[in-house]
Amino acid sequence: MSLKYIDILPSTSNKKPSILIVCLHGWGSNADDVASLFRFFQLPNCQFIFPNAPFSYASSPTGKQWYNLQPENMYDGLTESRQLLQDFLLSLASSTGVPLSQTILSGFSQGGAMTLDLGLKLPLAGLVSMSGYLHPGLLKQEVSNTLLKALIMHGKQDEVVPLAAAIQAKVTLQSLGVAVEYHEFDMGHEIRPSMLKLFQNFVISAVQETMSQNI
Repeated sequence: MSLKYIDILPSTSNKKPSILIVCLHGWGSNADDVASLFRFFQLPNCQFIFPNAPFSYASSPTGKQWYNLQPENMYDGLTESRQLLQDFLLSLASSTGVPLSQTILSGFSQGGAMTLDLGLKLPLAGLVSMSGYLHPGLLKQEVSNTLLKALIMHGKQDEVVPLAAAIQAKVTLQSLGVAVEYHEFDMGHEIRPSMLKLFQNFVISAVQETMSQNI
């Protein structure tokens, strides 16, 4: 099994991408849904990749899931998705020419949870979690990048993933040495343009850091 994905190349096609941005969709959504947000980003030097989760979502013929969230089968598929996504991320350096140190992993809801899970194990440029949460059993040994930065954004009125999950993620990541930028919004379980502006600024900062390190 391999992950299918949407690949959007930089508009400045004559240049190598300065940053690779991988965006993970939420439970029951798909890559097309997240890719529709691309037009809100003004990042011409970045390449975007939107992978589909490997498992079908029972309530929608087009929906996908990284793992089951039904109470009777909670987290079924997580181990498989974790391995598939890790292999996928590790393969991107050769297929895109952009190393993991210039790759930002991001996600919404369940995709945010996968971002925080895999992102702590890989030498990435940064993590972005929107309305996400931590999987149980996070260990300090899983953090392999002591220079890792993370952007966490969450709605104060989120009825799907409570705000407490974002606060827990912030506190836990900070305790592990991750530099966390944290924002709360007056909204529910959703993505708003103000969040994408912060996302964009986070990426620009990562690009500038990468350029300074290569000088």
